[in-house]
Amino acid sequence: MYFCQRCLYSTAHPLGLILDADGICSGCRIHEEKDYLDWNARWELLEHQIQPYRNLNGQNYDCIVPVSGSQDSYYIVYLVKEQLGLNPLLVTYNKYFNTPLGIRNLANLRIKFNCDILYQNVNPISVKKITRTTLRRFGSIYWPILAGQSVFPVQTAVRYQIPLIIWGAHQGLEQVGMFSHTHEVEMTRRYRKDHDLMGHEADDLLSIFDILKEEDIWQYRYPSDRDLHTVGVHGIYLGNYVRWDSKAQHEQMMNEYDYKTASFNRTFDCYDYVDCFNYMDLHDLLKLYKHGYSKVTDHACREIRFGRLSREEGLALVRKHELAPLTYINQFCEWLGMTPRSLQFMIDQHRNPKFWNQIETNKWEFNGWSMQQPQSVEDTKVNLPQLFTANNYLEYNGDAKYITIGRGYP
Repeated sequence: MYFCQRCLYSTAHPLGLILDADGICSGCRIHEEKDYLDWNARWELLEHQIQPYRNLNGQNYDCIVPVSGSQDSYYIVYLVKEQLGLNPLLVTYNKYFNTPLGIRNLANLRIKFNCDILYQNVNPISVKKITRTTLRRFGSIYWPILAGQSVFPVQTAVRYQIPLIIWGAHQGLEQVGMFSHTHEVEMTRRYRKDHDLMGHEADDLLSIFDILKEEDIWQYRYPSDRDLHTVGVHGIYLGNYVRWDSKAQHEQMMNEYDYKTASFNRTFDCYDYVDCFNYMDLHDLLKLYKHGYSKVTDHACREIRFGRLSREEGLALVRKHELAPLTYINQFCEWLGMTPRSLQFMIDQHRNPKFWNQIETNKWEFNGWSMQQPQSVEDTKVNLPQLFTANNYLEYNGDAKYITIGRGYP
């Protein structure tokens, strides 16, 4: 395993990453495009590409936009509706681990941008059955969420005959430079299966787990190639046409559209994933167990590439946050019907021996990515308030309880 000399990523990145002769990773090299591409010209290209999808008679939507109560949803809708002048149908998948703040943000998004929205609520019995099985087999509590939020927009496109789906940034491009911005890569079934779903489509679960039945997985089934071709479905990524900067975009949305944020124990970025109690909690810990790094490394690499952190500052932040204790583990155990002790036993089975050494019963030594970096950063000081400052809390004046279906207004 080798590390990039500029950011903190290694060649062990699950999305695939290469280093050039100077020791700089493919993700950093592709990031350089943000500073020399003609973004005005690329915006004009986007306007030209979406022109055929404008519904001039007003009898249907122009496009579908997947959204949630966090991440880049506000900025995506802002670009689609306010800048491109499209009439989008918003779609959102209920992840069940919803925070009160996320419920509020989603309602505020719909109201501020005056958009129609569709919610998908898969029945809780099926969701819990899938979560138990994927946790045990794959070490993932997020499979049904990743499956649902990536397939529901496509199902809706087919059902309502709305061929254009507009996403934000492409994860593979932003993190590891899997593509150039000029490749204008589109959404694919293959990427979804290989990376989002850990190589397993919904139907694959039926052959692996006896407990799951057709009634549990059909909601996550991708439309057939014939249906996709008939409607002409394709999904574009705005990050190919806009100089994507999540931090700057969130701050614009906070100032102009009242997007709310919250702090986390396990990262310094308080803008992303505020709609979920588990993404930056148990889900993030499982990522650390399996891959030797967690979301704070992703955040640090992004900020290093934008020049807002030095490599030393980024590494100091990673070491500060990545082993932070979980905050909402009891809520998850209550929801799934298991004890914290049983859960810990189950997730311990997914510790990667490349990064974890069991010293004795229930005691482990971590030797992940950050610990294999040569430099000492203990004395590095980072002025966090100049980077990220939260303006609210996940509980949003309520309790730290999952909200299955929340209020439709802030």
